[in-house]
Amino acid sequence: MRTARLMAVDQEIEMSAPIHTGATVWLTGLPSAGKTTIAYALAERLRSEGHRVEVLDGDEIREFLSAGLGFSREDRHTNVQRIGFVAELLASNGVKVLVPVIAPFADSREAVRKRHQAEGTAYLEVHVATPVEVCSERDVKGLYAKQAAGEIKGLTGVDDPYEAPVDPDLRIAAHEQGVQESAAALRTLLSERGLA
Repeated sequence: MRTARLMAVDQEIEMSAPIHTGATVWLTGLPSAGKTTIAYALAERLRSEGHRVEVLDGDEIREFLSAGLGFSREDRHTNVQRIGFVAELLASNGVKVLVPVIAPFADSREAVRKRHQAEGTAYLEVHVATPVEVCSERDVKGLYAKQAAGEIKGLTGVDDPYEAPVDPDLRIAAHEQGVQESAAALRTLLSERGLA
């Protein structure tokens, strides 16, 4: 016969389950679309609610996990698969993993989704659908200016392909709404999927 104390512990665990349910939220979109800004805004909100959260920033991953990779299609695919592996590992251990990484090719993103499905780990694809004209005006890292000046080649969405998701779990028009509104839309998606 279970004691009242054990039953109370069971109830507490059951009530807090969504907080400790892991998931990967991949934010794909063009450079300067707003992916990273939205991810950090959502991370702050989720942490304030008691969730364990990690942001796998694309620039940091390139520096520490994928150093030496270039920007060929093969190297981009390898980079995305490495990030997907780390994301699934964290998510399968109860972390909400936010991944603001371009991942320009649909087949690379689909391979990450399938890895998550095979492990029974939640995976959401979010398209931050800011048009290239707006992204080039924002030009947070100066990439569009460098490309226009001929200093760099292979800029995603300009002289290198970007395959936008056909059927993402959520599409955010980040050029038409603020950061907090975009983060709130993502938070709502997590709730609707029973992940937060």
